[in-house]
Amino acid sequence: MLNVLVITVIIGLVGAPNKGKSTIFSAMTSIDVPIADYAFTTINPNLGVGYAAKKCVEVELGVKCQPRNSICKNGTRYLPINVIDVAGLVPGAHLGKGMGNKFLSDLISADVLLQVVDISGKSDLNGNVCDFSDPYLEVEMIRKELAQWIAGIILDHMPELSRQAQGNVALHSLLSGLRAQIKDIDHAAGRVPLSLSYLKWTNAEALRFSEELLKINKPMIIAANKMDRGSDDALAKLKSRLEGTQVVECSGAIELALSKAAKSGVIEYDAMSGSIKIGEKANAEQKNAIKYMEQYVKRHGGTGVQRLIHASVFELLNNIVAYPVEDETHYADHSGNILPDAMLMKKGATAQDLAEKVHSDLAKSMKYAIDAKRKMRIQKEYELKDDDVIRIVSTAK
Repeated sequence: MLNVLVITVIIGLVGAPNKGKSTIFSAMTSIDVPIADYAFTTINPNLGVGYAAKKCVEVELGVKCQPRNSICKNGTRYLPINVIDVAGLVPGAHLGKGMGNKFLSDLISADVLLQVVDISGKSDLNGNVCDFSDPYLEVEMIRKELAQWIAGIILDHMPELSRQAQGNVALHSLLSGLRAQIKDIDHAAGRVPLSLSYLKWTNAEALRFSEELLKINKPMIIAANKMDRGSDDALAKLKSRLEGTQVVECSGAIELALSKAAKSGVIEYDAMSGSIKIGEKANAEQKNAIKYMEQYVKRHGGTGVQRLIHASVFELLNNIVAYPVEDETHYADHSGNILPDAMLMKKGATAQDLAEKVHSDLAKSMKYAIDAKRKMRIQKEYELKDDDVIRIVSTAK
């Protein structure tokens, strides 16, 4: 079995300017990027690695893992995920305003969009400081701009699409950058509904299709950021207006401050549990600031940043974790490394899907698999369960 070192999930941070995206990005990835209270702090996309955390199966099995493609600390497995933060999106971006189409192009590879809104309402749709701006308007604006951008691409190619009997295949090729599957296109068209044969869509129909495709292909979570300045009433109002969309309250600024304080040795901080312990290095001013942040963490059950990652990876994208091994007795690879790889798999994935993710040649030569926990032979079609430990048996030498 070949080494598996990359876990491919991409979270795209999206939002209007000055909503705290860069702060959230830094808090997620521990990468310092320019942060300021003015529009377009981010010009080029910031790329980084964050971690989705869950209990490692080593706890259940009573062994000590030796991870290669992830990190394990105190029984918690941290799986790397990719995070991209791009320039803020303003009204009219699909027409080229602000950073315009560059912004949109940077986002298309994301598996899930995490929209950062200012729950305090202290910045408008263009990122300017104001007395109050409704966070709900931010959500509507972003959704509209993304849909109009996709619709514009479709409408620009309508003459060619109108000559294609298999419009779903033609759209799949046209929108390949979105990583949309043909089944996604069929599903979106069916929701409108629209014919996919010899397309002759109006502007309104192309927009409606694009809206539906985004719901399927680019699921979204709302990060109600700056909650340390916001109110419970504002949060409740936003949630009620976005019924069916997950809204997570958070403070990127507090998470980032705690992370930096921990790095400097001022505190001991566990982002997963929210545990904060003030160290001897802290001076009086730092202690007061830390106590304020500690109160926020206790009241809200954390800063919300890790919750955003967990909700994106395991809830919105419906991922589970499976552990491929080569020795089902010792849960190890051929070198004796215990539980070396933790693989993110979609719910409903099979043992053969796991083999394919490890290596396509392994999937082609696969005969069957073994459930290492139960020491039972299972078929290729076996549906994986969360925390399964699986040995793939193949004809390969």
